[in-house]
Amino acid sequence: MTISGRRSPLAMAGTPMREEDGLRPVELVTDRLETPSLDDRKYRVIRLPNQLEVLLVHDPETDKASAAMDVNVGSFSDEDDMPGMAHAVEHLLFMGTKKYPAENEYQKYLSAHSGSSNAYTGSTNTNYYFEVSAKPSNDEEPSATNPSALLGALDRFAQFFVEPLFLASTLDRELLAVDSENKKNLQSDQWRMHQLEKSLSNPKHPFCHFSTGNLETLKTLPEARGINVRDKFIEFYEKNYSANRMKLCVLGREPLDVLESWVSEYFSDVKNKDLKPNRWADEVPLPKDLLGIQCFAKPVMDSRELNLIFPFLDEEFLYESQPSRYISHLIGHEGPGSIMAYVKSMGWANGLSAGAYPVSPGTPGLFDCQIRLTEEGLQNYKEIIKVFFQYVALLRETEPQEWIFEEQKGMADVDFKFKQKTPASRFTSKISSQMHKPLPREWLLTLGSKLRKFDAKLIKEGIACLRPDNFRVTIVSRDMPGSWDKKEKWYGTEHSYETIPDDFMEEIRRAAACPAKDRVAKLHLPHKNQFIPTKLEVEKKDVKEPAVAPRIVRNDELCRTWYKKDDTFWVPKANLIVSCKSPIIYASAENSVKARLFTDLVRDALEEYSYDADLAGLQYSVALDSRGLFIEVSGYNDKLPVLLEQVLITMRDLEVRDDRFNIIKERLSRGYRNWELQQPWQQIGDYSAWLTAEHDHVVEELAAELPDIAADAVRQFRKELLSQMHMEIHVHGNLYKEDALKLTDMIESTLKPRKLPRTQWPIQRSLIFPPGSNYIWKKTLKDPGNVNHCIDYWLYVGDKADRHLRAKTLLLDQIVHEPCFDHLRTKEQLGYIVYSSCRASATTYGFRFIIQSEKTAPYLETRIEAFLVSMATAIREMSDEEFEKHKRSLIVKRLEKPKHLDQETSRHWSQIQSEYYDFESAQRDAAHIRPLTKSDMVGFFNQYIHPASPSRAKLAVYFVAQAKSDVSTKQITELVKTLNLNSDDASAQAATDLQARLSAADHDVKKEVEGLKDYLLHVLKVPEGKIDAAIEAWKKIHEQQNGLANGIVKDADPPSSNGTKPFFIEDVRTFKAGLVVSAGARPVKDLSEYEDLDPKL
Repeated sequence: MTISGRRSPLAMAGTPMREEDGLRPVELVTDRLETPSLDDRKYRVIRLPNQLEVLLVHDPETDKASAAMDVNVGSFSDEDDMPGMAHAVEHLLFMGTKKYPAENEYQKYLSAHSGSSNAYTGSTNTNYYFEVSAKPSNDEEPSATNPSALLGALDRFAQFFVEPLFLASTLDRELLAVDSENKKNLQSDQWRMHQLEKSLSNPKHPFCHFSTGNLETLKTLPEARGINVRDKFIEFYEKNYSANRMKLCVLGREPLDVLESWVSEYFSDVKNKDLKPNRWADEVPLPKDLLGIQCFAKPVMDSRELNLIFPFLDEEFLYESQPSRYISHLIGHEGPGSIMAYVKSMGWANGLSAGAYPVSPGTPGLFDCQIRLTEEGLQNYKEIIKVFFQYVALLRETEPQEWIFEEQKGMADVDFKFKQKTPASRFTSKISSQMHKPLPREWLLTLGSKLRKFDAKLIKEGIACLRPDNFRVTIVSRDMPGSWDKKEKWYGTEHSYETIPDDFMEEIRRAAACPAKDRVAKLHLPHKNQFIPTKLEVEKKDVKEPAVAPRIVRNDELCRTWYKKDDTFWVPKANLIVSCKSPIIYASAENSVKARLFTDLVRDALEEYSYDADLAGLQYSVALDSRGLFIEVSGYNDKLPVLLEQVLITMRDLEVRDDRFNIIKERLSRGYRNWELQQPWQQIGDYSAWLTAEHDHVVEELAAELPDIAADAVRQFRKELLSQMHMEIHVHGNLYKEDALKLTDMIESTLKPRKLPRTQWPIQRSLIFPPGSNYIWKKTLKDPGNVNHCIDYWLYVGDKADRHLRAKTLLLDQIVHEPCFDHLRTKEQLGYIVYSSCRASATTYGFRFIIQSEKTAPYLETRIEAFLVSMATAIREMSDEEFEKHKRSLIVKRLEKPKHLDQETSRHWSQIQSEYYDFESAQRDAAHIRPLTKSDMVGFFNQYIHPASPSRAKLAVYFVAQAKSDVSTKQITELVKTLNLNSDDASAQAATDLQARLSAADHDVKKEVEGLKDYLLHVLKVPEGKIDAAIEAWKKIHEQQNGLANGIVKDADPPSSNGTKPFFIEDVRTFKAGLVVSAGARPVKDLSEYEDLDPKL
């Protein structure tokens, strides 16, 4: 929907309007956008002659410039017999353009200018975005004659949409990357359950598509049909990518006219094919014949959920009233009178969420209610469904309440008015994706968050969608019904489904129609929210330079309070953090578990009370940190003391009820089990931290203690925990020093702890790895279905407080980051998860690589070391110009300013919690990076990093997968071709099954042949003649491509380039006992320098 037809003046002198080409000049759509009250940016929406719509943003304060392009094509546009096409094109688009043919030119340029990039493929859109340093290399303000790195980035970025090459040399690698990405998700319940929902939907609507794709769908099967897949991807691009289907957002420090001229220059060449906007109006995802169904699905993790899904309204053009917001607010409410409050009181549920989500333009949305069940709730899922429909009956008979809408509208208005900036690329990516919506362009920045019109009729229409004849239900559990007779095609999720039994459907109908007198008496509409903020004043003062550090306003034997009045963001918000230092929590694994149960019980007790606060923009947390108990309250400062007081009282007076304790304990037990079923790369860091810390516990130790802990033990532990402590408090935001002191007094007077003598404060220390260390610790992963191994390869550098070593390690990360990704992921295709980074422990510093792969950890280690050898040469031969670019890029990153209040609070708190109190660490790091020379880095690398260095200290953590993928897709493809199966579906299923069976034979050709014969005879029922031919074909394939040649490395010996023999850690206690412990963390300067103890304001 276009608002303004005004045309802009010539954007920049010297930039022709190209009227001679028969094209219109750049059109100004609007420059009058609705903005938050403190927004200092300037905005302009333009349309280029090729109909590409662009939002330009001038931000005079940003550290990072950014651009994002959103294309109105996604997985819904995939061809039915080639799922994943849109996703594959997203990957391939980065691999070289006619103007910049080098495949990593774009990434190299970004990396050299403090930048990064990413992309994602959605159902109806593909989003590409980057960010880069916003200032030129001379550190002056950018302009047309003194451009920032944004200019070069836009030039390279635009070429993806002008003339991409789809380089044939990169095709197989990128399809392997897509395949690796899919394998990463195969054991994720979130992906599995979403795909199950899609696979059980209408096959005539693209909602059913398998969006990610894999090597089979994108290469193996199409090539078996004689299709040139590269040509197919180019055809998809040519058919779907058009300027009039694209939305671009560009943000930088440059004036709007300069940004407009650059966009006009680089993006006017994007072809406009006048394609119609993608709409799907002919079919719906859930027609009547797919409703009234109950599906039982078995998850990977031990979880229990009840999901109700309803076909809903199409809200595409209802952006002013958004009726689903009213309905989901009430159904998803957790306060008194709500569905959640009732089912929780019955011991049936741990959580509930509800809301509508759009499917695609032209298609009505879906309304979803998800309830996380207890064990008893699983047995009573039918009762919960009836309670849901009783609440809907209450909504149906009650006229929509305008005061509820006005309360929602008021909070949405306040949130938008005081909305703070988000990181540049997050902003551009989000806005560009929303620009396809039919919002008036003046309202673009609200992203549909504001409510503008109360429409009772539409709310009633939405409620009318929540009917017994208009839904289906999914019960997710590893226990119910206990057997599942079907497997979902793409992820293998075990499930079964059936029509909801007639007698149960009749009960649901009665619940949906029951009068008030027959309903559960505890169900009612919510009361007015007492947490809605009313005092939103902010005293803004002129500040030459914001203060870098908070001040200490109280410092005694009981507590130390840090305070900083917000002098940067000027929002009516504040953050308060309390760290209750206590030595007893981490004295044993048992105590850690009791402390965790205590914090979980506190949050459980506060759930109803705190829900209103959460709706009103006020959140809290009670958890554990590295020193003891952690309490945080944040949000609008008006009612912050009210919520804080209730949190403290609940902690102090917590009644540990046996029924809630049992539910929380069971939930924690599942949490521990599920933690070990996560993706390997998400687990591995905890084990590395455990092996480098003086005191720490891993999940197995915690899980072993849990069964023996009773409610009485937690009751007693609560008293011990709160009886004695030292509290460190941080107050930051729209509060005065007097407020900070009053809040401190409230904490002290409510909890009433005894002081913990300074000599008993916990000391944070790490283990020191001696020169020449070469340790390996190995663990077999718990998930039997996971095929991915993982390695965390960590090189010890030294003392975290040594600024010279820190600076060199940070610069190494800057130099290595892009080549690591390009070499180990893009070129070697070791796996989808490949990255390098600095890694700090409590008191030490190091450098790490993490790779998750189907290849084994020892083999991955050999590839990391080969890469490091190549990097030694690359650093030595690097030009001075490139070296200086890396330094500047790193300095820009380190000096990046916080974007919002929470980010600044986080920075302060990380220094307080670390006990270094190094509030100027970024500035000091930058000062130590500036003088570094290439010679310094060569010497550093050769001592601490180079695999051949005799003084290098290394710890490698190996994760070993139980499942195997020892047979390559290429081998399976050749085998399946010999079978001449009737359909792609049959071929895909056979390939999946055979890869698993043949891998399980562990390269024993006799076992492979037996498994192959059994499968062909009994599953595929292939004629004898074909079986013999297939066996002979497999034997030849096996001989030709056995061992390493098939691309899957069976194993390798751990490398020992420097002559030190790898030492496998068998006993962690003995290992730790053999290492020296570092000094504890100490303040970088005397804390008295931060003190401001004068009670006067």
